[in-house]
Amino acid sequence: MLYLIFKYAVTSALVVLISEIARRNDRLGALIASLPLVTILTLLWLQFEKTDPEKISNHAYYTFWFVIPTLPMFLVFPKLYSTFGFWFALGSSVLLTVLLFISFNYVLERFGIKLI
Repeated sequence: MLYLIFKYAVTSALVVLISEIARRNDRLGALIASLPLVTILTLLWLQFEKTDPEKISNHAYYTFWFVIPTLPMFLVFPKLYSTFGFWFALGSSVLLTVLLFISFNYVLERFGIKLI
């Protein structure tokens, strides 16, 4: 139980730290947020928990494929935000990401890559 609390504390502290840095310096905050820190932490947690190496490798592999359809959101969100406001931009960006993910999954299935 103590280990689980430690995992929550470290992971949430990282999110808070990045948001505080971004509040002071948007570029540095974005740079840090763009690093695969959550994935690295997840890989570390899985390793510390003695998870099967194949499961750890699969996590990294699928993370790569899941990131690709999320990238357009970062281009669309700023334009929508400046035009329509935060909530519309966020909702539209999430919807776009879901639609792109479904489409991307469909295309990858044709090449034998099964995500979901």
